[in-house]
Amino acid sequence: MSRPPFPPFDIKSATRKVRLAEDAWNSQNPEQVAQAYTVDSQWRNRTEFIHGRNEIVDFLKRKWKTEHEYRLIKELWGFRNTRMAVRFAYEWHDDAKQWFRSYGNEVWEFNPDGLMLRRFASINDLHIEAENRLFHWPQGRRPDDHPELSDLGL
Repeated sequence: MSRPPFPPFDIKSATRKVRLAEDAWNSQNPEQVAQAYTVDSQWRNRTEFIHGRNEIVDFLKRKWKTEHEYRLIKELWGFRNTRMAVRFAYEWHDDAKQWFRSYGNEVWEFNPDGLMLRRFASINDLHIEAENRLFHWPQGRRPDDHPELSDLGL
């Protein structure tokens, strides 16, 4: 199995890889998202340590049961050879309709087939009022003309 673009990355392929990851996560389809990772992929997400695709799927199912109306933007921060640094923000609400904007940074490492070997994410949640939301597209893929994080001042 492979997942282009492949390392070593240049600015075009790294930017494309980040957008493909964003699109997959915005699908909120755990099985689809997990296909971008090696079968033995290692994650740290906040304080949770996740190993392999099966645990990735389980984690994402739990995540999207509690994070409603999830919308995510990822932005390339840097890259070199097989590794990338990505910053992101996503908006969502809980069961009590409290909105949040979650901010984070990820570091990624890929194998030669373009599958992610490692993902380490640090994330912080900010309570926001519904009127302060910035991500208003219909759930799913972010429209190409929607502003990026930098454009939004985030």
